[in-house]
Amino acid sequence: MRTLILGVDQAGRIVQHDRNAQEILAPTGGTLLGTHLSDLVVETPVPGMPLTSLLEAAKAGREATAVLTLRSQRSSPIDTVVTLQPMRGDNGCPSALAILRMPPPSVEQFLDPALMRHALLDETFRQIGATLDLDQMARGLINIVVPHFCNSAGLLLLESLVAADEPPAPQNDGSQLLRRMAVATDNNDPDWDATFPTGEVLRYPTGTPYTECMNTGKPVREHTMTSTDVVDMADSWARRPVAKLLSGTSMLLLPLNARGATLGFIVCTRRKGFRAFDAYDTEIGMEFASRAAIFIDNARRYNRERATALTLQRSLLPTGLSAPSSVEVWHRYLPGSQLIEVGGDWYESIDLPGARVALVVGDVAGHGVRAAVTMGRLRTAIQTLAMLELPPAESLQQLNELMRKIGDREPHFATCAYAVYDAVNGTCEVASAGHLPPLLVRPDGSSEFLDVSPAPPLGVGEGLISSRTFEIEDGSLFVLYTDGLVESRGRDIDDGLKRLQSIFDSDSANGSMEDLCKAILAGAYADQHRDDIAVLLARLSRIDGSQQASWALPGELTAAKEARSLVAEPLEKWDLASMVDTTQLLASELVTNAIRYAEGPVTLRLIKERTLVCEVIDNSSALPRLRHAARDDERGRGLQIVSRLSARWGARRTAIGKVVWCEQAFPRASDEE
Repeated sequence: MRTLILGVDQAGRIVQHDRNAQEILAPTGGTLLGTHLSDLVVETPVPGMPLTSLLEAAKAGREATAVLTLRSQRSSPIDTVVTLQPMRGDNGCPSALAILRMPPPSVEQFLDPALMRHALLDETFRQIGATLDLDQMARGLINIVVPHFCNSAGLLLLESLVAADEPPAPQNDGSQLLRRMAVATDNNDPDWDATFPTGEVLRYPTGTPYTECMNTGKPVREHTMTSTDVVDMADSWARRPVAKLLSGTSMLLLPLNARGATLGFIVCTRRKGFRAFDAYDTEIGMEFASRAAIFIDNARRYNRERATALTLQRSLLPTGLSAPSSVEVWHRYLPGSQLIEVGGDWYESIDLPGARVALVVGDVAGHGVRAAVTMGRLRTAIQTLAMLELPPAESLQQLNELMRKIGDREPHFATCAYAVYDAVNGTCEVASAGHLPPLLVRPDGSSEFLDVSPAPPLGVGEGLISSRTFEIEDGSLFVLYTDGLVESRGRDIDDGLKRLQSIFDSDSANGSMEDLCKAILAGAYADQHRDDIAVLLARLSRIDGSQQASWALPGELTAAKEARSLVAEPLEKWDLASMVDTTQLLASELVTNAIRYAEGPVTLRLIKERTLVCEVIDNSSALPRLRHAARDDERGRGLQIVSRLSARWGARRTAIGKVVWCEQAFPRASDEE
């Protein structure tokens, strides 16, 4: 826009003006001084017209703005934004300042190559380089080209660069699939958006300037598009409005070349009445396109790598969480912002035999594909260790060894918090390797970060990892999280921990888990420098006491007979009479095996949860193993019977011995009830 300054008196006559105003607005051989503003306006003013309103506002001491069509020496009348600002001064001084903002005449546009070069190449790419989003970058580039270089423009890229799925194969004629990323015009003509819609995926007909530009990777310049050319193009394209919009225009196609490939092109057009493109325009345009192609290629490579890492990470994260029926588990995962690559945050909730659940949250250091792959390895390892029923501290010790071996090839480390909650006795055993402390929120709203013995992150050192066991009140909330939730560029980690703790109150114990998850992540979405976030929220409660039964048995072989008689009563009470015979046999074999290889009394326990679990607890730390007995062996078939009759079986160590268990699925009829 061109700005002119006029000083006018109360009557609206010009008493002062700048040098450019005389050249542009004064009549041939005349002067502006003493000229009334109405003489510059094409329409004769009448009461109520914009100029009259402007003058009245200035007399009243108010600033006012209106659009007026003014005469010009060099061109046809120009629509001009006129602002009158009242002023105070002595006689002979202007009583108002008229500021005129008008576009230069079409004959003067695109004339000065220095202006075009400055507009296209100086300082503009600093703003564009701040984004890595292709759509946003395309709009920014087009808004530079229009109106500084042409009247209208469009930016198109190969569909293979921006498509989430594999694009169709190229046609036999060599034409390629393109997507229109952005369109801009200097007159806001809606026909351009309708004829050339943003986001359209298309193939240009062969023999057009568009296919020539893509095939050669060189600029294509059409000095003037004749009626015959545009009609033929419109017919081949099956779009009639193309002929109207392109008739008489000058067209320049600028290929976007990067790393030896043509990524797409920018198509620029100048309307009839404006200077046509020449060789110097082509040189300026190609310099702009070359720089733009580098930015586009960098954004494309970044987006592809980020999409790959994000897809990999999401495919490695659990699709469903399991837990005992008395435990409610919710999770949230939030990828890092666009300015930060995908990280290695992960979470797990694994239902364990005996109404127990393993709750795990970890964070692999670094970002990108490497972090996502390492996260997948740790997830697989933790699932295996959970199935082996190793205690939390021992599980983390094994993970530490794994990370150290991985570090021999590619140095990496991770933090992890691992907790096992027992819904039978209401205890939670927690171990941590360099991770932030879990938050425990009691039913009365009081909360604390659990003090777990610190240990170095996984893969860093050889320090011993220990655990602590906590008594958990029914209805308590247990929160595991990664550092992205409580730490950011503008907030200290202590402030983040206090904010997390402040979310919970006395109503949280019975509140909606969905609402609590939303409150935990409130404000995280707006952080443009956010690291990825993983949150695991669990409401812990013991299982109903009526769904379990436990007996202490003497350490004698006659205890097997007693076990068979004891299990019948609770099964009948649970409407599982059809499972009595099988359960009696399983309990008898487990008790016999425990008494034979352990000393002292044993404990038999039945738990009705999602399955029927039979457990035998003794004071020996030696774990049983399945043997293949020979024909003449009188022993060694007990665990074979257990393995054959149960859905699965296993054993785990405790602080004073071990637990051997087996699991049976409920009959279908009982399951329906």
